Amino acid sequence: MYLSRAIRFAVALVVPVSFAGSAWAQERVLTIYTYDSFIADWGPGPVLTEAFEAQCSCTLDWVAPGDGVAVLNRLRFEGDTTDADVVLGLDTNLLAEAQQTGLLAPHETDLSTLELPVEWQDETFVPFDYGYFAVIYDTQAIETPPTSLAELVASDGSQPLVIQDPRTSTPGLGFLLWMKAVFGDDAAERWQELSDTILTVTPGWSEAYGLFTQGEAPMVLSYTTSPAYHMVVEEEGRYQAAAFEEGHYIQIEIAAAVAQSGELDLAREFLAFLISPQAQSVIPVTNWMLPVAPGSEALPEPFERLVEPTQALLLDPQIVAERRGEWVDEWLNAVDR
Repeated sequence: MYLSRAIRFAVALVVPVSFAGSAWAQERVLTIYTYDSFIADWGPGPVLTEAFEAQCSCTLDWVAPGDGVAVLNRLRFEGDTTDADVVLGLDTNLLAEAQQTGLLAPHETDLSTLELPVEWQDETFVPFDYGYFAVIYDTQAIETPPTSLAELVASDGSQPLVIQDPRTSTPGLGFLLWMKAVFGDDAAERWQELSDTILTVTPGWSEAYGLFTQGEAPMVLSYTTSPAYHMVVEEEGRYQAAAFEEGHYIQIEIAAAVAQSGELDLAREFLAFLISPQAQSVIPVTNWMLPVAPGSEALPEPFERLVEPTQALLLDPQIVAERRGEWVDEWLNAVDR
């Protein structure tokens, strides 16, 4: 999330970013691969950098190759020559594939403070936020939003939807899996029905949400937490999440240390920092996702008015790893028609 993902949609491209001034750059450098919106000036990156550098006597260098899937693709491409010490912004749907690279190290982090809606015992990946995918709609354009995924699929296309590409975007992959979780073997047929409603497919979340807020489409795939940004920052209730009766697919964002890192201890220190009360207070109001552990400050009141899914949908990461290619081909065949 990624509104990790908030609203000033200048997309950070593939550039390394250090928020530290050269005058106080330190000898130790921790390189973190993440998705673009995480290190935008409105995202968590700048605040977390200042807080962590104050305690580590080090410098954080962020590298953003695109959305979350692009982070994994880059890590896999670089292999054991990667410059990354930490990868941040993968999610549960990519967990098995990331583990299979053999490039990641045990986190050695105390996870006893986690308060996730699902049990978490993984020894490699540290969750740092979570959320539920949702169709966000413009209340000034849509009076009665769809109440189910089935209703959205069966719509006549008069209210277009912007989604993300599952080959490059974790929200795009999440929607692909949401469709699969609800419709199973009928998903290919349902994608064909939905294709008339899809206005466009973007590489990442930022581009899609930008089109939505610019009025290009009245619906976009995002998160149940996205309206919190508008209500807290803009004091605006115009954009809301549609509650779907089948339940909502959950996304848990994760981070891991790279095994061959020359700064492995520092990488593990950063992973522990991500679930500290200090970091957990920053992430919900900059990444606009839900915290995985208690923060040092309470969430703003609008979080209490967000859609609460009646059911959290989540497919087995191992099955996702085994069948992702097949399901993406299924999606491609439908949307290319």
